[in-house]
Amino acid sequence: MAENILKQVKLITKTYDILPSRSKGQNFLVDREVLSEIVEAAQLKQSDTVLEVGPGLGILTEELIRQAGKVVSVELDKKLYNFLQTKFSGVKNLKLINEDILKFNPQNFKLSDLNYKIVANIPYNITSHFLKKFLTAETKPSDMTLLIQKEVAQRVCAQPGQMSLLSISVQLYSQPKIMEFVSKKSFWPSPEVDSAVLKLSSIKSSDEVDNFLQGISEKSFWQLVKIGFSAKRKQLQNNLSAGLKIPSAEVKKILKQANFNPQVRAQNLSLTDWIKLAKKIK
Repeated sequence: MAENILKQVKLITKTYDILPSRSKGQNFLVDREVLSEIVEAAQLKQSDTVLEVGPGLGILTEELIRQAGKVVSVELDKKLYNFLQTKFSGVKNLKLINEDILKFNPQNFKLSDLNYKIVANIPYNITSHFLKKFLTAETKPSDMTLLIQKEVAQRVCAQPGQMSLLSISVQLYSQPKIMEFVSKKSFWPSPEVDSAVLKLSSIKSSDEVDNFLQGISEKSFWQLVKIGFSAKRKQLQNNLSAGLKIPSAEVKKILKQANFNPQVRAQNLSLTDWIKLAKKIK
């Protein structure tokens, strides 16, 4: 199956003089099985509106327009966009947009808050910016099914002991789960690393985030977490003392009150631990 798509992809790129760009993260998915897994993970219905990011040669787009009622596809590359317009000419439930997804405003295309789904093969170099943009947007998706770098997906889904700013950032706003690991051989040209299908479900509305933070403002929560992770090798008490400009003895006292070991490091705290600590410091 992969060979059939690969032949098709190579023919298209040759015919339309499309040279995959490494800097734009253009690694085209050529594995039909992985395509099916992405669509299955997205759990699409005819009533759904999908925002597709980086459609490339439209292989995944073909599946999305079959499964969903409406698809809005955003492609940065002008040559690919022109090809897609030709390929999908006359398709009624597809809107193609030639734009940078990081500058894209969902409201301009009648996408409403928590009322659309994102399905995307994300270029590795924009993953963290992309996640931040849509998880904190005024108009958020209800869920996201993403094909991203394996290592990044693992960091997003990390548990206490391996936590990072990225994992806290994603887990505050959604429930992440790795659905499948994807070999680099499933792409053409092959990237240097493997990928993963990551599903972010139950994305919280702004009100739900406020309720989850139990009276702590988002701004003060993130200030605390960023200070906590400011020097990864240091104990949390040292980072908090330096960042909050309060004596080390006071920080130790706060950590003990919150039932944390004074020698604890930032990566050992769960999302709920950070909220607990923020309430004590408040």
